[in-house]
Amino acid sequence: MLGAGWTEAVAFAAACAIAVAATPAGVSGAVLLLPFQVSVLGTPSPAVTPTNLLYNVVATPGALVRYWRQGQTGGRLAVLLIAGTLPGVIAGSVIRVELLPGPHVFDLVVSIVLAPLGCWLALARPPSPRTGDEPGRRARVIASPVLAVLAAVVGCAGGIYGIGGGSILAPVLIGSGRPPAEAAPAALASTFVTSVAGVITFTILSAHQHGTVAPGWPAGIALGLGGLAGGYTGARLQARLPDTLIRRVLGVLVAAIAIRYLWSGLS
Repeated sequence: MLGAGWTEAVAFAAACAIAVAATPAGVSGAVLLLPFQVSVLGTPSPAVTPTNLLYNVVATPGALVRYWRQGQTGGRLAVLLIAGTLPGVIAGSVIRVELLPGPHVFDLVVSIVLAPLGCWLALARPPSPRTGDEPGRRARVIASPVLAVLAAVVGCAGGIYGIGGGSILAPVLIGSGRPPAEAAPAALASTFVTSVAGVITFTILSAHQHGTVAPGWPAGIALGLGGLAGGYTGARLQARLPDTLIRRVLGVLVAAIAIRYLWSGLS
């Protein structure tokens, strides 16, 4: 556990660096920040989950404003995702506090979330910017009822793990044929709304619990500010770096972290 003052400084620097690396690959830095909080900052369980959600609350508005100025709001897709993820994240928050408060079972949850994401980043081919124009390529857009159920499941996972769900929803949407210009702001909007709901839910639950359930406000805000700065920088660097290299390196890193937490959970 770091000393007072140093915790916030290290949190800001780490979140900034992680966001710079993750943003070009289209992945929220929150998915990697939770292992960092546990291993380096020493954030106790289950408070680590709402602290991670607090990161999203602070870090995502900058990107949302940028999308809004570009005329990208996500439209009906954003509304559909929010309608599914919002009740899901509340249920996931309750499950996290009541059923998964200890660190060992949660290590297994971390590995289950990170392993598929790492494999997807490392092995999947990045979508072509002209995918919709390729002859013979047929989009398989997910039907709205199915997408609503999927969003609820992802929201529940986000409430348990401490991510808004955009890191999971965005790849699914793009892979099913949704254009990135529509999928990215919609997934980000659902991440922001569900993260706000998750922080509020954990804060309410903390009033009836004896353990450390409420978010760590100083560390969470420092993480969010670092993510805000790092996400902006990463977005600008995206055009200057090979997309395949970004995804492969980040995917291997995520998979390695998943293996570490799987080993910890099993032992």
